[in-house]
Amino acid sequence: MPKAVIFDMDGVLTDSEPLICAAAIQMFSEQGVRACPEDFHPFVGTGENRYLGGVAEKHGVKLDIPRAKARTYEIYLEMAPRKLEAFPGAVELVRACRARGWACAVASSADWIKVAANLKKIGLDPETWEAVITAENVERRKPDPAIFLMAAEKMGVPPSSCTVVEDAVNGIEAAKAAGMRCVAVATTFPATLLGRADLVRGSVAEVRMEDLFRDSRVCRSGSNGSV
Repeated sequence: MPKAVIFDMDGVLTDSEPLICAAAIQMFSEQGVRACPEDFHPFVGTGENRYLGGVAEKHGVKLDIPRAKARTYEIYLEMAPRKLEAFPGAVELVRACRARGWACAVASSADWIKVAANLKKIGLDPETWEAVITAENVERRKPDPAIFLMAAEKMGVPPSSCTVVEDAVNGIEAAKAAGMRCVAVATTFPATLLGRADLVRGSVAEVRMEDLFRDSRVCRSGSNGSV
């Protein structure tokens, strides 16, 4: 049976959550709204439409979402070349999965413009993946499972043979709703909030190959995989 690993991007492959948050805060500031990082936490992983729209609702302001998103991405893309980095171990984990012959996909609620820029910056160009699914490809965002189910379909792998690597509560819910194993990394949310995942690691650098599939042990056996 073929196997596949589906990676979320923000908070899993790239340390981009603080950057998009800073860009959004600057955009809101230009609109006369004083937003703070905590305002965005409930909307992490839901896509930029909800990410920005939810904060606008919280502050009681009407937002032209397409225009606000375009400005946020403009600010973000100015920051990314100087500040964006891959998480330690992220690129190595993707390469190790490929070396095993596992299909690899990215499934991100962000728009293509951001996903492509991030992947190119960390040396994992979009064309090197079996599938790259972004917000434009699905009508319903995480926690709906549509994005992960589309990734599995594009790779020709049944959902039951896919493992998702996620950092967000909404992403974990989506993975479980898709019928997939989920390994969570506590880079954006504390481990105490990620309990719906099958396994939680402190960072992507701590994820082992045997964590991804139960029958893929390469060194130790008997670890319960919890942090």
